[in-house]
Amino acid sequence: MPIRYAGAVLTLMTSLSALGFAVSPPARAAEAAPIPVRDFFRHPERGYFRIAPDGKTLAFMQPFERRMNIYVQPLSGGEPRRLTSETARDISNHFWKGPQRLVYLKDFAGDENFHLVAVNVDGSGVKDLTPFDGVRAQIIDELRDFPDELLVGLNKRNKEVFDAYRLDLKTGELTLVAENPGNITSWLTDHAGNIRGAQTSDGVNTSFLYRDGAAGPFKTVLTTSFRDSFSPLFFTFDDKLLYASSNIGRDKQAIVLVDPATAKEQQVLFAHPEVDVESLAYSHKRKVLTEIDFVTWKAERKFLDTQTEKIYAALQKQLPGYEFAFQSMTDDEDRIIVAAYSDRTPGTRYLYDVAGDKLTKLGEIAPWLPEAKMAGMKPIEYTSRDGLKIHGYITLPKGSEPKKLPVIVNPHGGPWARDVWGWNPEVQMLANRGYAVLQMNFRGSTGYGRSFWQASFKEWGKKMQDDITDGVQYLIKEGIADPKRICIYGGSYGGYATLAGVTYTPDLYACAVDYVGVSNLFTFMNTIPPYWKPYLDMMHEMVGDPTKDKELLAATSPALHADRIKTPLFVAQGAHDPRVNIDESNQMVKALRSRGIDVPYLVKDNEGHGFHNEENQFEFYEAMDKFLAKYLGGGT
Repeated sequence: MPIRYAGAVLTLMTSLSALGFAVSPPARAAEAAPIPVRDFFRHPERGYFRIAPDGKTLAFMQPFERRMNIYVQPLSGGEPRRLTSETARDISNHFWKGPQRLVYLKDFAGDENFHLVAVNVDGSGVKDLTPFDGVRAQIIDELRDFPDELLVGLNKRNKEVFDAYRLDLKTGELTLVAENPGNITSWLTDHAGNIRGAQTSDGVNTSFLYRDGAAGPFKTVLTTSFRDSFSPLFFTFDDKLLYASSNIGRDKQAIVLVDPATAKEQQVLFAHPEVDVESLAYSHKRKVLTEIDFVTWKAERKFLDTQTEKIYAALQKQLPGYEFAFQSMTDDEDRIIVAAYSDRTPGTRYLYDVAGDKLTKLGEIAPWLPEAKMAGMKPIEYTSRDGLKIHGYITLPKGSEPKKLPVIVNPHGGPWARDVWGWNPEVQMLANRGYAVLQMNFRGSTGYGRSFWQASFKEWGKKMQDDITDGVQYLIKEGIADPKRICIYGGSYGGYATLAGVTYTPDLYACAVDYVGVSNLFTFMNTIPPYWKPYLDMMHEMVGDPTKDKELLAATSPALHADRIKTPLFVAQGAHDPRVNIDESNQMVKALRSRGIDVPYLVKDNEGHGFHNEENQFEFYEAMDKFLAKYLGGGT
């Protein structure tokens, strides 16, 4: 994909100075001591702002005993008041239900079995609404027009599937409204909060089910292979037709209007020639479509409504040079919480008065991090050895000449996800220590269409890994990377790619950091969460079947080839990880230590898939910083 700057089409083939990288004399990067690691991962003093539906109260989170807790403050004036007292883990999300109540999610030691908890705006009535051990709660519909009710999914009857319940927030009563027959993976509601649709999976094929009303049996309308994507978004405002994101009959997902009774397309609202389009927004108050969001090398939008376009234009005048997003708004849509950010800062949060075109600053997320000292994140592209165009990002240490730099190769997790342009504290911490950071959207990364995604099937450790290796070789060829000072670091699938990198290309990397990564594809398949079971056959087609593809999985499981590893390796793991079981890290560490190799291994008993508690993040990133400095020579 070409990269467009001010009308010019650029690729990394263009000189780095043309892309805005500094090529001034040697390294101003060393002119000051590195910023402390903790500054990149500290909790904000205030963040996660949400405005009440009536516009009278502001909710936000700030630390209490090192954990992010909910506070409220009247917008008319007055002191903030703390509503929650969570001390084990940060609250992961919160939202208003009416003007007098907030609801938040919490899990326990990282097990991802989230509970829903409600609290009144005066601090009373704290209640765990889903107090079931080992049960995960999901929001099906926030039921915005019903302040005292939520539609939630719970896997308390069967751990593998989620039934739909109507939850009375006043009494805590749960009423079953739709029992999952065993194959439904998601539910769809209309604008009145009635369940009108569902999607099922038999492990390989996906079906869309529909009913013309709030009750009665569902009819199977559409069945496709999982290779086709049909994602219902929401009904038209009269609840008769359905907006969806679909790639049926095309390579890229597009926003379409369909008849839900037949799934036949009535209209293509928007398609992009290079990337998938999955997001459509609307005004709840005015009942009009407002914008379509999509990502090329950075987030872009297509406006469908002149009023929305005018709001964005007004904000752009006041926030030049920043991207921004809406995080919350009042029911009358006259006041909006706006997040302004860039690749160099997590940014500032504002309250925007639409009628008065007035921004009021609510808080900076990390005022202790000087934006001027952060590094720019630039898009790149290169060609894989078999001819695929790979898009990615490179971040160079600020003030450094792009020659013979130590490099951190940072493949993303997922793997069916993608890296995007924006603020990334890991990348900025590494760049601040003098490392260039390479991120690439290897084959299988989402957003680039069906063919690019399918090119990853059964290619873990093979062509997917080649895409990463080819990116490293590209930086070496361009003279950016010092071939003797390259490290690979990633989490989850990125952790697998890290282990695969040091197993199958052992001479390429000077060191490696594996963070909650898969090491053995056989044991990984056997320890997935129960609610992933409906997708297991799909996983077998995408990754490999432990029986049919035994030789493939054996060949691409790094733990089974640990004898090839000679690169210094640091491993970090959460003990309660429900996605990548701790045994994935244990067996790799055991195999290496049996050869007399000392593998630094950090395990946290109160964490799951990645570290969330602040003190654990500090310990991990400080240990990683020292590890990298030892083998790459960066500043600590």
